[in-house]
Order: sequence, then C-alpha cells, then structure tokens
Amino acid sequence: MVTTISEDYHIPVMVDEVMKGLAIVPTGNYADLTFGGGGHAKKIIESLAGGHLFAFDKDPEAAQRAQLFTGQPLTFIRASFQFVKEFIHFYGITQLDGLLADLGTSSHQIDTPERGFSTRFDGVLDMRMDPNVPHSAQRVVHTYTVEQLAHLLHTYGEVTGATAIAKAIVQARNHAPIVTTHQLKAIVEPFALKLKINQYLAKVFQALRIEVNNELVALERLLQHSVELIKPAGRLAIISYHSLEDRLVKNFLNTGNVWGEVQQDAYGNLLRPFVPLQKKPFVPSIEEVRKNSRARSARLRVAIRVA
Repeated sequence: MVTTISEDYHIPVMVDEVMKGLAIVPTGNYADLTFGGGGHAKKIIESLAGGHLFAFDKDPEAAQRAQLFTGQPLTFIRASFQFVKEFIHFYGITQLDGLLADLGTSSHQIDTPERGFSTRFDGVLDMRMDPNVPHSAQRVVHTYTVEQLAHLLHTYGEVTGATAIAKAIVQARNHAPIVTTHQLKAIVEPFALKLKINQYLAKVFQALRIEVNNELVALERLLQHSVELIKPAGRLAIISYHSLEDRLVKNFLNTGNVWGEVQQDAYGNLLRPFVPLQKKPFVPSIEEVRKNSRARSARLRVAIRVA
C-alpha cells in the first residue's frame, strides 16, 4: 500500500482520465516526468504488479516528497524530463510501456511566495523550478535587452504591448533593482485593461517562467525522444495548461512533428509515430474544476505508439 499522499501539496489533475489513457500494463515500465506531489505516481504504482515507475522532477521539494514512496516500485530521478532517454537507458530499460507528463507548475510551487511563481504574493522574483540553476526571473528582467524582453513576452505570453512593457522594465531597473513579484506587477499593471488585470499579469509571469525554465525547448525534446522511448502499442499522455504547449503536443501527435507539417507515404497514409486516442483533448469535469479551479485550463492528450 502506497503511503497516503496529501492533496494540500498538489491536487493531481484528471487522474481517472490519465489512468484510463495510460491503460497500465501491471508488469510494464512507466515514467512520470513531472512527479510534483506524487498524486499521479501513486495511482500508477497502485496499478503495477511486477512493473516499475521512473519519476522525474528537478525540484528538490519533490525529491523530499518521493521519500514517501520508499519500498515501492519507484525510482526517483532529480533531473529535467528532457533527459529522460539518457536516464531510462542508464537503468537498463530499452523502452517504456507508457509515459506521463503533467506540464506547468505545481500548486505547492504557486502557493510558496518565496518561489516567485504567483502574482498573488509578494515574494522574490525567482520562478526557477530547480533553485540550484542561476537563471532566475530576476536575472532575466535585469540583463535582457528591450528587444529580448519584448520577444519573450510576445512569443511565450502572447502579451499585447510587449515592447512597451519591455521598455518600462528597462527604464524601471535603471532607477532601482526589480527584485520582487509586486515590483514587477507595479510596472506591468498600467498596461492592462482594468477588468483583465489578473489575466494580463498571468501572461507576463507565464512568459518569464517559460524562459527561465526553458520549458518549450524541453517539451520539444521530450516529444522527439518519445518516439524511441515508447514501445509499439505503448501510451503517451501529456497534460498542458496553455495554448503554446498544447499546440506543440497536438501538432506532434497529429503529424509527427511540432510544426504540424503533414507528411504522407505514397499511398496517402499519414507518416506519424503516434495515433491520438481521440481527436479532441480530455478536459476536466465541471465537478473537478469546482473542487480545483487550477484544473480549468488543463488539456490531456493521449496517443498510442504505432509499430
């Protein structure tokens, strides 16, 4: 029996849909690439009988949570999931029966002011999922040029008026260091529509978080490696929380590449390594969103590896 995992740390999203999508083979090998609080991992382990789960997370607090699974068929690896292929092979596993990635930040990370992920708290402007790396949000706002800041705000946050905000950030930092989340909020808020301040701030923070953690590059690498990582008939399940992530996943599953470029053989058949389980993504139920409002933007896409 797996040790009880408290939902105070992080509420796992669409657990039933994930388990149905993965269609766990009890003796199979699986990878949970975003361990977080261990909610999804707990359910996967409960379905194993002779199988094994490899869990990845670069957050040291997630590593502490993994200690609750001592004695269970789980190997925790404190590393970015973009290195999953190297680690899986290191442990002597050629291919996996299934792979899960729940992208984005955990509830615990968001609710910890000193991590700097949330617009709600005044904390250090950080946003690093791995606190040991030097590239923080504070470093980004202090060292990037106007052009670099505008590019990341536009590309990763789809922020309206990205250049104007970038100029305001540079102007502000010339007078005093920008070291807290509320300092950044004060700079950005004047550019937002009155009724949509929170949404606007969320986009700015999202853009910085993606840049700090190199999230889209890691996701692209994961998708590319999944082709050789997952055995024929194995399952790939990815939960995304914004359109940039979901677009990459959707394109890859539909076409075999993140750009969405359709390739066909001489008979007109699509050349793609995975077949989506269903055309549209799974979304949380009304009841789940009522209990966990952070699940509202979640989109789960599941696909089966073809031979």
